[in-house]
Amino acid sequence: MIDQRHGTGVWFVPAEGPDLATEQDAVDLVGATYGQAVDVLVVPVERFPARFFDMHTKLIGHFFSKIVQYGFRLVLLGDVGGHVEASTAFRDVVRESNRGRNVWFVADLAELDARLAAAR
Repeated sequence: MIDQRHGTGVWFVPAEGPDLATEQDAVDLVGATYGQAVDVLVVPVERFPARFFDMHTKLIGHFFSKIVQYGFRLVLLGDVGGHVEASTAFRDVVRESNRGRNVWFVADLAELDARLAAAR
């Protein structure tokens, strides 16, 4: 579903569907927005397999890089608390990502709206 939120075109990736983890999955998401006025891709954390959050696999870095290379911002929507507690490296990724503009981890739509409003 595509929505305008705080003057920004946002595509909400459906919660149901195959796991997302690879660079090709990121390219496929970007391709799905072709011709649409979309700046931000919002992906529910449930769409990512547990191995995605394991920093040793490097999946997260490759996925994020591909989305950003195509000029999109990425939002992971949902609770990643268990992954943060399990990994100092992942906790650092979340903290640094949320300080930036290109990739955010948000718990819910209210937090997304606050971040988008502040980014205007």
